[in-house]
Amino acid sequence: MTHDGATTYPTATAIAEAVAGGTLSASAVLDAHLARTAASEGTIHAFNHTDDDAARQRANEIDARVSAGEDVGPLAGVPIVIKDNICTKGVPTTCSSRMLDGWIPPYDATVVRKLAAAGAVTVGKANMDEFAMGSSTENSAFGPTLNPRDTTRVPGGSSGGSAASVAAGFAPVALGSDTGGSIRQPAAFCGLVGVKPTYGLVSRLGLIAFGSSLDQIGPLTHTVADAALVLDVISGHDSGDSTSLPTPAPRVSAHLDDGVAGLRVGLVRELMGDGIAPEVLASVNQAAEALVAAGAIVEEVSLPTIDYSLSAYYIIAPAEASSNLSRYDGVRYGLRVDAPTTGEMMERTRTQGFGDEVKRRIMLGTYALSAGYYDAFYGTAQRVRAVIRGDFDAVYNNVDVLLTPTTPTTAFKLAEKVSDPMAMYMNDICTIASNLVGQPSMSVPFGLDSDGLPIGVQLMAPTLGETTMFAAAAVLEAAQPLGSQLGSPRTLVANEGGL
Repeated sequence: MTHDGATTYPTATAIAEAVAGGTLSASAVLDAHLARTAASEGTIHAFNHTDDDAARQRANEIDARVSAGEDVGPLAGVPIVIKDNICTKGVPTTCSSRMLDGWIPPYDATVVRKLAAAGAVTVGKANMDEFAMGSSTENSAFGPTLNPRDTTRVPGGSSGGSAASVAAGFAPVALGSDTGGSIRQPAAFCGLVGVKPTYGLVSRLGLIAFGSSLDQIGPLTHTVADAALVLDVISGHDSGDSTSLPTPAPRVSAHLDDGVAGLRVGLVRELMGDGIAPEVLASVNQAAEALVAAGAIVEEVSLPTIDYSLSAYYIIAPAEASSNLSRYDGVRYGLRVDAPTTGEMMERTRTQGFGDEVKRRIMLGTYALSAGYYDAFYGTAQRVRAVIRGDFDAVYNNVDVLLTPTTPTTAFKLAEKVSDPMAMYMNDICTIASNLVGQPSMSVPFGLDSDGLPIGVQLMAPTLGETTMFAAAAVLEAAQPLGSQLGSPRTLVANEGGL
């Protein structure tokens, strides 16, 4: 099934302006999005949990505050979806795993608190690859999510439910997490904007850890402006997160119209060759031409060690996962499968609680950290990581941003790669490096392939270079070929009936 590409959805920016201005109620906005969810969620399966009554209560509260003349915040009445590895007080947070099935956190993640303070209305928790380990959202213990562009195909992963919920019009905004491309890859597959911020720019407090030195929370939206709006809300220092940057967060929304005149853009040679589909390469080259037409200077650059990023990542990330997931022992929280001894209880709990991909990565990581192998594997991978970071720093002495494909191909068929872990891992070849170096990157829709599937191009920038990256993204968005997105976002007309 292919979704009707003529469908249009209002942007988060337009909704917030209309609700705050009193020309549209948060309740009417919510009802329109809930109606779309009711019509299509049975097919798409974007959600693990929804609570329409709680969302309606929240929308009514927003309307009452607007009527009282209060400033309810920059996301007034905007429906938003939260990935199911981000803690929500009193609402199940499962990481799409049997290990945490039914677990209810006693607190909200910092990003959830910030969204609520900005006036957003949470409508559900999104399906995902279990513990964020996957590139297709087929590893969920609760079943796969389908791509609204073509329901025979995956939406990407691990934030596939978040991406699908926005692409299908269930909400204009979703939060995902990105450890090696888990926001940007599904954004590319679903025709959305997806942002991985600078490491430490957005608090990880309340994000259930996969790879602690790699994970970042970021937005998935229809437009660059909406992504900027959400990033401005959720970024900033958090004393509860020891990895949170103490420096002031850049306000990206204020720089969307900066343009790219004189901007130096590097086209990464190593990500423009073998393994990248010809139609994807054509879109990246077309994006480069659009930047040149807007005044940028585009040149080919080399990042020779980027070829090692996949290997380094698949040692570092499983090693950190092995450490982080050791807490699921059947004692403190989550699933417990009783047995005669403590050791047997832990073994049975983990055997039944974790899926195959999670077990695979735990075993890889445990081996890499084991006595006698630590330096040969984990230590070497960290040294390679430092060399890759040095290459990026050297390139940024000569260019301001980098341009690459987001993914090697467009969305692939369901079950096409599930039995071949290496083929699945190769989907991350373009995205992993920016997680290893902790620098910002984002995917912007730019064109369609011959099957009508969206193609994403990736922009990367140096640490805290979000303002420049978003300015370039805004130029690409304005120049993108028609039909690149699932339904063209539109400006909301006050009091219109067709939300």
